[in-house]
Amino acid sequence: MGMLALKRLMSKQQRERQHRRHKVQGRNKSITSRSKATKDGRRLRDPLPNLPEEIWYHIHSLMPMEDSARTACVSRTFLRSWRHHPYLILSNRTLGLKQNASGKGDVWAFTTKIDQILKNHSAAGVKTLELDVFECRDLNACYLSDWLQIAITPKIESLTLELPSKYEEEYNFPCSLLFGGNGNLIRHLHLTYCAFRPKVGIGCLRSLTKLHLSHVHISEEDMLQMIDSKAPNLSTFDFTGDNLVQFSLESLQVKNLGMACLKEINFLNYSITKLPYMVPNLETLTLSSYNEMVNTPTIAARFHHLNYLEIYLDACLFPEYDFLSLGSFLDASPVLETFILSFDPVLEDFGDASNMRQLPKHKYESLKDVMIYGFCSAKSMVELTCHILENAISLESITLDTVNDWEDEEDLGRCSVAPARKSGECCYLDSVSILEANKGLMAIQKYIAAKVPSTVQLDVRGPCSRCHSLEPSRYEVKC
Repeated sequence: MGMLALKRLMSKQQRERQHRRHKVQGRNKSITSRSKATKDGRRLRDPLPNLPEEIWYHIHSLMPMEDSARTACVSRTFLRSWRHHPYLILSNRTLGLKQNASGKGDVWAFTTKIDQILKNHSAAGVKTLELDVFECRDLNACYLSDWLQIAITPKIESLTLELPSKYEEEYNFPCSLLFGGNGNLIRHLHLTYCAFRPKVGIGCLRSLTKLHLSHVHISEEDMLQMIDSKAPNLSTFDFTGDNLVQFSLESLQVKNLGMACLKEINFLNYSITKLPYMVPNLETLTLSSYNEMVNTPTIAARFHHLNYLEIYLDACLFPEYDFLSLGSFLDASPVLETFILSFDPVLEDFGDASNMRQLPKHKYESLKDVMIYGFCSAKSMVELTCHILENAISLESITLDTVNDWEDEEDLGRCSVAPARKSGECCYLDSVSILEANKGLMAIQKYIAAKVPSTVQLDVRGPCSRCHSLEPSRYEVKC
């Protein structure tokens, strides 16, 4: 509920009180005024409707945190309601603090405001705390422990902690606060850049359904890390780190998995050969690989329940990487409905179209939506796209975008053709990337467009005419 809805509620309550007052006066009955007497004997009406505090607490819990905080200066009633607001999202942005020229915020102002807010909420407790101190690189770690000590109570249900990168090994998350009974209701735990070493595992967090660990240092030794989770209701697990982790999950419950290993070689190879056995009931899978040196193998195992697959590939692939081998993921996913491939394009000539390979026929009966961001003119990329078009018998739409626009979080397209985007908001592309994007458009037009069935919606996107323009003579290519 926003400020407008709150004002409407107050206005309605005031009109009802005035109507009752006039009705009583007409009957010559006494009126008990709730207003306060001033020095000259006049009485002022209470501007707020006379509602139980529990109702005000509920109203404020439905308001955005910033609006609830602003109303605290209106009256004592609103101040008390603000101190019972159960959802706190604390960052430089929500606190209205700006960075200086060096990119650093005012650490003193930041810590002072958070101290005050958390201490004022300590009596009521909070259900959700999102604490983003990523930009406060000079923050003393002792503040973090004090804030978590206040916030982590038996009422906490969701905790997000985002720290500067230097804290990955320097700051030990106080696991004992969660495992001493305060974590019985916690459903969502999101930790970024800290050491996380629970001595008793996280199986005691029986309400935990979502676990997100990003650049979390788990082992004290520089070796393969291990995550052991027997949380019985865990359904979503996201991990981002430099190296591969071994994880032991209550695998039958996990439905959503996201993994990104920045320094791991051949991560896709590991994923397709191991995950079908480790987490057999996956429904959504997101994989990010930054160093694939071998092609994706064909396997006999299946992702029997997977309906959403997203793969991100960095440009650090060996030159002969075969995009067509990604068809192995499609073969292993009989009920897959959505496939997304994101890639930072590489400059490569397509070659002779007469030598295009074809994989054995494998009907993808459930596949409906395909999106390839960073589509390039690599021959194996074209072969993969044609393979999908020939075998996805239920396909409804396919998007081929020759620009992997990481700035376009809502997937609107280039600012030159998308009214919802402001001019100049497209991602930066150097001249080589613009050249490859235009070559990708030519490959789509020459080898793919004619193979798209009439029942399938084809969405082709290229460089932005405003943000990615080059002189025509600089990107003329022979196809």
